[in-house]
Amino acid sequence: MKGEPYLFLPGPTPVPERVARAMNRPMINHRGEEFKAILEDVVAGIKQIYRTSANLLIYPASGTGGLEAAVVNFISPGDKVLAVSIGIFGDRFASIAEAFGAEVEKIDFPWGTGADSQRIRERLEQDKDHRIKAVLITQNETSTGAYNDVKTIREAMGDHPALLMVDAVSGLAAIDLRMDEWRLDVVISGSQKAFMIPPGLSFMAFSDKAFQVYQKNTNTKYYWDLAEGLKYLRQGQTPFTPPISLYYGLREALQIMAEEGLENVIARHTAYRDMVRASLRAMGLRLLTEDRYASSAVTSVIAPPEIGANPIRKYMLDQFNIILAGGQQKLDNVIFRIGHLGYIRELDLLAVLAALEITLDHFDFSLDMGAGLKIAQKAILNMHKQ
Repeated sequence: MKGEPYLFLPGPTPVPERVARAMNRPMINHRGEEFKAILEDVVAGIKQIYRTSANLLIYPASGTGGLEAAVVNFISPGDKVLAVSIGIFGDRFASIAEAFGAEVEKIDFPWGTGADSQRIRERLEQDKDHRIKAVLITQNETSTGAYNDVKTIREAMGDHPALLMVDAVSGLAAIDLRMDEWRLDVVISGSQKAFMIPPGLSFMAFSDKAFQVYQKNTNTKYYWDLAEGLKYLRQGQTPFTPPISLYYGLREALQIMAEEGLENVIARHTAYRDMVRASLRAMGLRLLTEDRYASSAVTSVIAPPEIGANPIRKYMLDQFNIILAGGQQKLDNVIFRIGHLGYIRELDLLAVLAALEITLDHFDFSLDMGAGLKIAQKAILNMHKQ
């Protein structure tokens, strides 16, 4: 009996029962006092996750919608933008900026690595006239399982006046991020990742410096216009009809995160990453990223070439109802990805690692059955001793 599906994607992630129950409430007036209280609660809660006192708006959109909102509010047509890419989602941020008239210069780094902050420093030092108005960076690149050291990159920018705009859609609450302390200007995130609710909400926090840039912005916008968002927020409302059920779920998810404590949430994601990587290596599998770039949200595994990633994923789905993410573009059938962010529990990880060992044995891959699982069990035991 396979039962309910095991979802090990880097998003959408499993929804806790508490959150599902919270969303199953009757609709309310989104212009009324009850919704106002919810909106105020969730904005305050999200700011704690961002570690910021800056402005924050919630958009009824996926993470990509949030990225577009950032571009149209803070980048004007003709602005020169430096886009740093380590994978598909870095490319996407650059493409959105280009679509809205920015002059995009892209710095690409090999997939599976993080950006070299020294190269970014050198490029900005060459920009004597400060033509570059914004630097776009992805905190966590789910297509490869690598992450960027945003703090170091911000330090590398020195006193260059460009905005640092961070796609933290899949990284926020899984990887440490401190918006105010690190002096980040615009940070975008999404609901269906570490926030443990379904897709449909994106969050955009922006500094006073970014707001000053917005005031001179000439890009076309209507739905995304942050001035409308701020005006309605002061009234405890959103400019347009919000997905009320998601707000119910968001408030409950933020409560769950508060009960665990943000530092513990981050530490748990880090421990999961280390456990999964050690277990996979004990199985004799290779990983796409080096440890220094390894994401706490998702791990990319190089499939044995004689098997291929997609047959592994299909067998695990057919036999165990376990859903793993595949590789994208040039990594299709080369890697499979195990998401371990949001509402993933220790027993969930034991299940997927045990099933993977069975799957590898099915395909006659040479491994010491149980070696990977034993590593994971010991890691969990150590977690509980701390």
